[in-house]
Amino acid sequence: MGSVRLTFPDIRQAAERIAGSVVRTPCPQSIPLSEITGMKVFCKLEQLQRTGSFKERGARNALLQLPPEQRQRGVIAASAGNHALGLAYHGQLLGVPVTVVMPRFAPLMKVMNCRRFGATVELHGADIGEARAHADKIAAAKKLTYINGFDDPAIIAGQGTLGLEIVEQVPDVDAVIVPVGGAGLIAGVALAVKALKPGVKIIGVEPERAASFTAALTAGKPVAIEVKPTLADGLSVPRVGDNAFALARELVDKTVLVGEREIALAILRLLELDKSVVEGAGAAPLAACLAGLVPELKGKNVVLPLCGGNIDTPILGRVLERGLVSDGRLCRFTATISDRPGGLARFAGLIAEAGASIIEIEHDRAFSSEDLNTVNVHCVVETRNLAHADELRARLAQEGFAISSAGNL
Repeated sequence: MGSVRLTFPDIRQAAERIAGSVVRTPCPQSIPLSEITGMKVFCKLEQLQRTGSFKERGARNALLQLPPEQRQRGVIAASAGNHALGLAYHGQLLGVPVTVVMPRFAPLMKVMNCRRFGATVELHGADIGEARAHADKIAAAKKLTYINGFDDPAIIAGQGTLGLEIVEQVPDVDAVIVPVGGAGLIAGVALAVKALKPGVKIIGVEPERAASFTAALTAGKPVAIEVKPTLADGLSVPRVGDNAFALARELVDKTVLVGEREIALAILRLLELDKSVVEGAGAAPLAACLAGLVPELKGKNVVLPLCGGNIDTPILGRVLERGLVSDGRLCRFTATISDRPGGLARFAGLIAEAGASIIEIEHDRAFSSEDLNTVNVHCVVETRNLAHADELRARLAQEGFAISSAGNL
């Protein structure tokens, strides 16, 4: 597929087209995030869009450019969630029938919300690639217009409006760290920002488990990769878009990869320090900062687009626990204690004296040592940080308790 040339005026026109119908989200400085990263961090709060993500920008821009007959027939897309939500919501507002095909693993909240916005939702395939193949069949059979969530030029132009707002809201911006899935967002943002301020650095961030843009840069063209489950499910795209890649490869200054622990920790930091509920994809830019992957930005004005806030509540609970583990605030170990009266009380008392709190404790008599007077207890304990967890284990060992299987959850 040959690339379609997108220009800066296309983004300007998209901004005029969607004005008043898509939220112009704030981009305030976050003092706590600035303090922990050593940068002057500004967060572009795209999770405040009506459907919880930036995808509305491209969706509305694309729908408004459909010929009348196609608007009447309707559109279809394959999406893990946010693109589907954006299309469903603005399709409902504009009277355009919307069908979305979601992979079977799509978050339940996104599935339910798409249906609430009036879209026809089909769950098909193990990943976005299989969902796309099924959507193509439906599009051909029903003569629906397929709207690619990251490679349609109208979508990329719409996402680029986020870049326009960033430059207006943070005129002295030095860098923008953009999450990368199919590369539509970073292509649009990079085009807009570089056109207005060529010196601004555009840095892409991908999950290690779905690094399709990095693979494309290595190969010199978009290539299909095997993606693994990731907390940043919105970035789990097996192949970046042709148009998006052709545009982004010339404009992106650097790309970094983040692991699952860094993403979990970033979600936790955003919730605790910035009071923002953000999904894994939206937390990826902060994850890159926390992981020390962009040291050149210390002291600089850095914008982090928090691109989405649609995270399933049960997953949020599990992610926060993972974040607490990464932070050293939950630790797990096994201790051998006396099985005589007062043994457990003494053990628990030492933990309390150390300023830690027992979350879970389980006796294991069947697999304990040959000494019938002792018992193993498996503990999950809340601590202040990794240093505090180490102090606790050292104190218990000093008091004669055998500690084993020390480590994080």
